[in-house]
Amino acid sequence: MLSAEPEDARDDEPGDGRRETAAASPAARPLTRLLLTVAGGVLALDLATKLLVVATLDRGEDVRLLGGALHLTHARNTGAAFSFAEGFTVVFTLIAVAVAVVIVRAARRLFSLGWAVALGLVLGGAVGNLVDRVFRDPGFLRGGVVDFISVFAPGGEFFPIFNIADSAITCGGVLGAVLALRGIEFDGSRSGDEARSGDEARSGDEARSGDASSRADDEPDGPGADRG
Repeated sequence: MLSAEPEDARDDEPGDGRRETAAASPAARPLTRLLLTVAGGVLALDLATKLLVVATLDRGEDVRLLGGALHLTHARNTGAAFSFAEGFTVVFTLIAVAVAVVIVRAARRLFSLGWAVALGLVLGGAVGNLVDRVFRDPGFLRGGVVDFISVFAPGGEFFPIFNIADSAITCGGVLGAVLALRGIEFDGSRSGDEARSGDEARSGDEARSGDASSRADDEPDGPGADRG
């Protein structure tokens, strides 16, 4: 006699086991380390350049570079990035703290390389400016952020003066927007994949049900069916 293989065993697809194994493998670990590495690099570069500017340039002093395409101008900013909304220092300080907390919490479910880089840039820039707001004059949570990069004209005449942290926040935001528009989630999947997978699973179930019905129709009704 031929042993009948249970339907459940036949329905199990080898791919499911491979997906579970891949998810549990070290390669599928969250990209927290990459996020923190990017954030740490941005923070280190931002702090180093600010310390150099404070140590070498008086406030308001300007250094012309690259034939005037770039100017180093020592300025202090109590607003958001690119000197926006000055006078709301405490508000932006609290926002920076909230952003950092949200990013760190999201890192536990981060499997997308692009999102790891984007959030790392934003986190490093937010913490870099937060350090200034906490430790620089005129006081705790009200400190002025050191800005020093001015393009095409001194003193921010052409474009507001900014710093490395501002650039990182902007680049991270743009990259995050591109990833969102492409439908890439934090876990590396694309939005709509789950729905498509569900549709494929339902189609497979319907196909198997149809095959089972066809087999049942082809089978004889009873032991004497052939003698009729």
